[in-house]
Amino acid sequence: MLAFLLRRLLGAVAVMLTVGVVAFSLFQFVGDPVTHLVGQEATPEQRQQLRADLGLDQPVLVQFARFAGQAVQGEFGISLRQGRKVSDLMAERLPATLELAVVAALLALVVGIPLGVVAALKRGTWLAQGLMAASLLGVSLPTFLVGNLAVLVFAATLQWLPAFGRGEVVAWGGWTTGLLTLDGWRHLLLPAVTLSIFQMTLVMRLVRAEMLEVLRSDYIKFARARGLPDRVVHFGHALKNTLVPVITITGLQLGSLIAFAIITETVFQWPGMGLLFIQAVQFADIPVMAAYLCLISLIFVVINLVVDLLYLVVDPRLLAGRSAGH
Repeated sequence: MLAFLLRRLLGAVAVMLTVGVVAFSLFQFVGDPVTHLVGQEATPEQRQQLRADLGLDQPVLVQFARFAGQAVQGEFGISLRQGRKVSDLMAERLPATLELAVVAALLALVVGIPLGVVAALKRGTWLAQGLMAASLLGVSLPTFLVGNLAVLVFAATLQWLPAFGRGEVVAWGGWTTGLLTLDGWRHLLLPAVTLSIFQMTLVMRLVRAEMLEVLRSDYIKFARARGLPDRVVHFGHALKNTLVPVITITGLQLGSLIAFAIITETVFQWPGMGLLFIQAVQFADIPVMAAYLCLISLIFVVINLVVDLLYLVVDPRLLAGRSAGH
């Protein structure tokens, strides 16, 4: 187990170093930060002084070492657009994005897994065919279209739910959440459902496919031969063995939900990191772009590590197989 963790940690460090190089290159090749800070009317002396103050007159390796050291501490400089510390901006927006992504992921699991099981156990019936047709539609529709349709129907026409914003939030120290207020849930519902639809249909199709394959395996046939009731066979044996690929997809999709909630946050004007990143791209706010890239990469790396550990919890034979292979 220790060797397994060390290998994963070394791989994670290598990935983050690569991402750090890419993020650092933004400062080198995407515009001149000095121009953004002082404007076009600054004198050459003012520009040179600011370059010296920012350390931009030093060798590239020295600049990268300083950038990496500050990034490890969570510091990425000052936003060129808002004139505030990037770490403060990200800390303000992170709770909203995590809240949206986690609720969307839970919706995808709570709805997707049971529907996938039903589609597998009722294979060939009109119910299963209807579920598969709906899942194909959910996978095919783009998120921005789903979001705009949701706003049109539930916010503009029926006026059941608000169309934008986060609603009333409660502060817990430096963390804010809308999960403790009714208004927060009303604002969260539409964007969370919109964000979860693709993942929900993906989980449903995956569970169905894995469930059908497991039901054809020898140990399931043996369990039936022993006279075990269908409930025990389906949910005590078959469903458990479909969880490994589901864990993989769920873990990776949680990272995707956080990283690619940009469209949903833009449609619903949800004040998260995705909306902040879109605004940073529009104004070439390089420090914010670099911080977003590093943070999202770190989230993916941590999620992948957690998923690998969950593999071993669900099926300890994987660790035995790795040990035997080495």
